[in-house]
Amino acid sequence: MPTPASRPVPQPGILKIAPYVPGKSAAPAGVTPIKLSANESPLGASPKAIEALLKADEQPEIYPEGTSRILREALGEVHGIDAERIVCGNGSDDLLHLLAQCYLGDGDEAVMARHGFSVYPIVTMGASAEIIMAPETDYRADVDALLGAVTAKTKVLFLANPNNPTGTYLSGAELTRLHAGLRPDILFVLDSAYAEYVTAEDYAVGIELVDRAENVVMVRTFSKMGLAASRIGWMYAPEHVVDVVNRIRGPFNVNRPAQFAGAAAARDVAFTARLRAYNAKWRSWLTRALAGNAIRVVPSEANFVLALFEDAATSRAAFNALFAEGLIVREIGVYGIENGLRISIGPEAAMRRLVDVLKPFGAPGATD
Repeated sequence: MPTPASRPVPQPGILKIAPYVPGKSAAPAGVTPIKLSANESPLGASPKAIEALLKADEQPEIYPEGTSRILREALGEVHGIDAERIVCGNGSDDLLHLLAQCYLGDGDEAVMARHGFSVYPIVTMGASAEIIMAPETDYRADVDALLGAVTAKTKVLFLANPNNPTGTYLSGAELTRLHAGLRPDILFVLDSAYAEYVTAEDYAVGIELVDRAENVVMVRTFSKMGLAASRIGWMYAPEHVVDVVNRIRGPFNVNRPAQFAGAAAARDVAFTARLRAYNAKWRSWLTRALAGNAIRVVPSEANFVLALFEDAATSRAAFNALFAEGLIVREIGVYGIENGLRISIGPEAAMRRLVDVLKPFGAPGATD
């Protein structure tokens, strides 16, 4: 018989996980930080969401409604979908963990693109499954490579669209082709966290794909829309997936102020449109101002850009130069991109100042 362990032993896969490493948020002593490392909203939150947040916080002794009904109904109304097929969570990460717990186990595999969101390996290995990374084409998910990575052990495929940290995306037609190549028993988790910022005409958020399939889940978040502190995520899925996830979901996993703030933010479509327009303007401006012979900017549909430098040493020096000025951007060596910096779209003054700091590194600057 096996010898008893001298202390509790975690499930297989847990100790293989590299913990999530957030970007820096502090600046050198005496310097006021401008945080451009977390892809937060460049315009803050919807005023209507802030009002709802404060009002709902007046009764902290009351448990939240257990199914996030108010939030689900608002999402259903705004997006034209069935509220009963929505599950809300404590951020989209909560839902990704739940999906992995429900559909992955020891001996299973999950497929993702090489530079996909770093939470996917965490939730996969946390479920004692293995992550399989498919190669990308020029920092963009490759449909054929993803399908080629699928084996008999594959149970889940994760795709962020647009992707973090690259900002690249697959068109609606490519999503359809990817889904068509998957077995019906593989859960296709489509992470549309940055959907509110997309301006590409051939983009598809995933709602229609969920409506016509039994193995597709669309996951969304309010974190990029000004409510990052409230931790609100939601997913739209087939009824059988909703039923499964609700069986293990925490009964009060979205707090009461977050439910009310999320509902107000969802309905404030004018603010969302203003956020998208501002982001598109300064995303385009920053791309033009940074891109040159020494710096390449990967085309982005998110609220950040990925700037690629000649090598890792130059990228590190650029990060340090920005950091000294209080401009906090995201190093992404954890994603295997040692020569890249992810830069969130922020206030106009911060964008212009950032470009000035990077001119010695090859940024040509803007003409406007």
